[in-house]
Amino acid sequence: QVQLVESGGGLVQAGGSLTLSCAASGRSFSSAGMGWFRQAPGKERDFVAVINRSGSATYYADSVKGRFTISRDNAKNTVFLQMNSLKPEDTAVYYCAASRVLGVPNRAPDFEAWGQGTQVTVSS
Repeated sequence: QVQLVESGGGLVQAGGSLTLSCAASGRSFSSAGMGWFRQAPGKERDFVAVINRSGSATYYADSVKGRFTISRDNAKNTVFLQMNSLKPEDTAVYYCAASRVLGVPNRAPDFEAWGQGTQVTVSS
């Protein structure tokens, strides 16, 4: 099973940018769809973005479409989330997750491996 470690979170002003990284260990990275979810205090964990095994397909939550970009480097076992035009409502703990479901799954139960999360705080 793949193990995931997120990095790149931090504090940024509204309108700013951050890039999150998720480093994966294990041979199964290139065979897994990779997603990002986020959870704000007192709220459920929400889907943000997903990329398929080859990187040829992506899917985004409406709330981040046009602002966030997910990408992956299978040679480096890493998936990225480029976040631009950040808003205070983007503040949350961001989680990287891996799925064996084909295509671009976007439900948390479809992902079987999760990272520990990285905090993103956007100040107004």
